Amino acid sequence: MSDGSRLVYSTDGGRVRPAPAPRRTAAQPAAPDPGDGVVRLRREKGGRGGKTITSVTGLPGSPAELDATLKQLKQYLGTGGSREGRALQIQGDHRERLQPKLEAMGHRVKLAGG
Repeated sequence: MSDGSRLVYSTDGGRVRPAPAPRRTAAQPAAPDPGDGVVRLRREKGGRGGKTITSVTGLPGSPAELDATLKQLKQYLGTGGSREGRALQIQGDHRERLQPKLEAMGHRVKLAGG
C-alpha cells in the first residue's frame, strides 16, 4: 500500500483493515502555540505525579537565548526548571510572579489555562 497506513490482522472474513489513528494522551504535549507574539503562562499538573509546573510558551529567540532566559527566570524565582523544545517549564505555580517580570523584559503576556 502506498498510503503509508499500517495494517493489522482482522478475523472479519479475512479482510485486512488499516490501523486506527493513535489517540492523544495527557502525557503528549499539546499543539504548539501560534507565533502571534504573545507569551503564554500556563499551569500544568498532568503526567508529573501531581507536581505543578508553570509552562512558558511563545518566547522568541534561538535555543541559546531561551536557555539564557530560563536561567534568568529560575534565578529570579529561586526554583528549578527545564526547557522542552521551545517551551520553558518552571517548577511550581509562578504565573503571577512571572507575568510582571516578562512584561518588564518587553513581552506581551497572557495567563492561559487553569
